[in-house]
Amino acid sequence: MAAAADGFRALDEAALVEYIKATPALRAQLGEQLEGLAIEEVGDGNLNFVYIVAGPAGSFVIKQAIPYVRCIGTSWPLTKERAYFESLALKEHGSLCPNHVPQVYHFDRPMSLIAMRYLEPPHIILRKGLIAGIEYPLLAQHMSDFLARTLFFTSLLYHATLEHRHAVAEFCGNAELCRLTEQVVFSDPYKVAQYNRWTSPHLDHDVEAIRDDDILKIEVAELKSMFCERAQALIHGDLHTGSIMVTSDSTQVIDPEFAFYGPMGFDIGAFLGNLILAFFSQDGHADKDNDRMVYKQWILRTIEETWNLFHHKFVSLWNENFDGHGEAYLVDIYNKPELQLLVQKKYMTNLFHDALGFGAAKMIRRIVGVAHVEDFESISDETKRASCERRALDCAKTILKERRKFETIRQVISVVQEISAP
Repeated sequence: MAAAADGFRALDEAALVEYIKATPALRAQLGEQLEGLAIEEVGDGNLNFVYIVAGPAGSFVIKQAIPYVRCIGTSWPLTKERAYFESLALKEHGSLCPNHVPQVYHFDRPMSLIAMRYLEPPHIILRKGLIAGIEYPLLAQHMSDFLARTLFFTSLLYHATLEHRHAVAEFCGNAELCRLTEQVVFSDPYKVAQYNRWTSPHLDHDVEAIRDDDILKIEVAELKSMFCERAQALIHGDLHTGSIMVTSDSTQVIDPEFAFYGPMGFDIGAFLGNLILAFFSQDGHADKDNDRMVYKQWILRTIEETWNLFHHKFVSLWNENFDGHGEAYLVDIYNKPELQLLVQKKYMTNLFHDALGFGAAKMIRRIVGVAHVEDFESISDETKRASCERRALDCAKTILKERRKFETIRQVISVVQEISAP
């Protein structure tokens, strides 16, 4: 394919070999041994092409953004600049949490191309592991660490205001990806939209009920406003279980192309909400040899541990840096221990409720919107799938509308258990 006026050309396997040969940083990653390269296109997401490149002396992953939504086609154009913001976020989050973010080796802005560490087997996408019923004993520990460090250190709790505004301004350029989120999470599920789909006819009445639920729509409008207006921290922007790769002792967060300065609760909620979706899908994956009951309890423990560990780590970072250069709560003003505790309690309560709201909204959109999740889609029996999805929808609506009533994550778990009961 010939290069466009801006220097972009989509690469296939053959063109990628030539690109690697012409790029010193990539040759170096392969130890200058370019004979016998194995290249495999593995992109199974909605937007991009992803290639694994392996040679005798090294390997890496190439990710190239194309100028449209891959799962839809050219009828839905999308900026290639998302690759630029993904590379920025990988580098920033990687500097803050290097154990859980793959290293970037090379970025080519005109080509919208990122080369990064290849997460070799047995790493798999977390969502696939959840479908298979695999327990990951360090998942809550690792994800709470990632969330606490990336959110705290990019917020005004650590930043000075001028520093923060400069960082916010840089990521304002990712507006098109933000607008896509606004559409598919906060708008399309609540109206008749071209690309909406669901398990029909089983969920037809459930979809109508969502469109007719005025209280739900008022709450979603508030979440949308927060998403658009609150530049709280550098968030991943799409932190579902398909954006995490895992082994029993490794957790790696990938694909932050939706990154921008937004509400912290959006990332926390995306992760927890997708775990709740995984929980409700388990009945569809159960069989005579495994009823998945033990595994469902592990998922619920992971949800509870993730929030509780995050809360502890985030507040600990705050305490360690309370008299630092963060300008959200100046120590000359918030100078009494009891006042500091009150500030933290209010902040963390609001963050908890934000996370619940955003997580519930993400759940709803994955059942009645354009992009669904394999957790449910891999359940071949449509009646069984719809039953799982209906419970998840009921849970999401309850959490979203009543989120301010919850004081602990244990109370949220109780609601999930009540709705899942036969």
